[in-house]
Amino acid sequence: MRKILIIGSGKSSSYLIKYLLNKSEKENLFITIADKYITNTKVLLNSHSKSKAIELDVFDDESREKEIIGADIVISMLPARFHLMVAKDCIKHSKNMLTASYINEEMLALNTRAIEKNIVIMNEIGLDPGIDHMSAMKVIDHIKEKEAKITSFESYTGGLMAPESDNNLWNYKFTWNPRNVVLAGQGGPAKFIQQGYYKYIPYNKLFKRTQKLKVENYGSFEGYPNRDSLKYRDIYGLEDIKTLCRGTIRKVGFSESWDVFVQLGMTDDSYLIENSKNMKFRDFVDLFLPYNAKESVELKLQKLLKISEKELIWSKLLELDIFSDQKTITLDKATPAQILEFILCKSWTLDPNDKDMIVMTHKFVYELNNKKYQIDSNMVCIGEDQTYTAMAKTVGLPLAIATLAILNSKITIKGVQLPVKKDIYNPILKELIEYGIEFNEYEIPFLA
Repeated sequence: MRKILIIGSGKSSSYLIKYLLNKSEKENLFITIADKYITNTKVLLNSHSKSKAIELDVFDDESREKEIIGADIVISMLPARFHLMVAKDCIKHSKNMLTASYINEEMLALNTRAIEKNIVIMNEIGLDPGIDHMSAMKVIDHIKEKEAKITSFESYTGGLMAPESDNNLWNYKFTWNPRNVVLAGQGGPAKFIQQGYYKYIPYNKLFKRTQKLKVENYGSFEGYPNRDSLKYRDIYGLEDIKTLCRGTIRKVGFSESWDVFVQLGMTDDSYLIENSKNMKFRDFVDLFLPYNAKESVELKLQKLLKISEKELIWSKLLELDIFSDQKTITLDKATPAQILEFILCKSWTLDPNDKDMIVMTHKFVYELNNKKYQIDSNMVCIGEDQTYTAMAKTVGLPLAIATLAILNSKITIKGVQLPVKKDIYNPILKELIEYGIEFNEYEIPFLA
């Protein structure tokens, strides 16, 4: 019996678990899900004989290490900041490990030790990062095989609502960790290169600088740059490229409205509001506005940000009920970002039958024989419901497929890795097609 340990079972774990359970008989697997809260996990496992759910405090070193020792391979579905302690245990006990999160310098620093232990720590093997890398590298390698020169690569991904469930003014609900949505774009400026010029966008300007996007059969969107696109020149082998930008997709108008929270300071996660518990939503908003006893909270916000009550942005704010003097915050000593997340979850939690949608779009420009060509590559995936979301599908399936590939010695690379090599991405992308995750590629006349 080959034992798979999954640590953490949040919103993105449903398809990961479903895939491995479906493969458990044929592949001789036993799946253990370890989480602090296992009520929902037990529902996903549905008393499957090849699985169990256990309560685990990930900060309990002895308990965490004991479960890792007993596994053949470990998948960390924890928040990214907790992967490192799991990775160190995996190195100590020679266990292969996978995560769907962005790699960082601390994780990279484990590369030599991982190689010495003859294990792989595969990172960025989810959606974005993950499927974006693999689908991009497939096209990049194809273009390079023609001995053509790639001059531009732009890539955007977003988790949105499917058209049939797009029923609020923001055109948005939470399909993954809400905290990550609230904090998106923080931690440094967005960095990219455009026509040979380096560009830097600080957080306070990020949501004002959006790119118009169109996706075949799905209409118009907007995108804003992710934090650091420049590092992917080396990862993708595009050191001399003139334009490279990776970003996030939203429906048109979302970013301008979200910028209200950024400008007010509501997305700040660096300090605590001492008296947050039992505070009314309205009073929370008022914390960030000038004092004026004669003016309402609404009027002060309108004046400060120059918003008219006739604008759609204002209707969006009203839809969230943030001016309510009845609704109460139940978080004690919370940061502004935590409180904003609490408020948004009241409006942006998926209903049971809601369907979400993943949209990914790549644009490549290359030169061959003194002519320019453009390739557009698009993928759209629609979820099933509140549990089996498109987000969970596109994050969980690459993780699950790669896990089996490592167990079956089809992925043999060692060290701290990303899925950017052909022998990794080709079979994963091929199998994803069986689950409806497929890219449509169009070679079109170059559009300057």
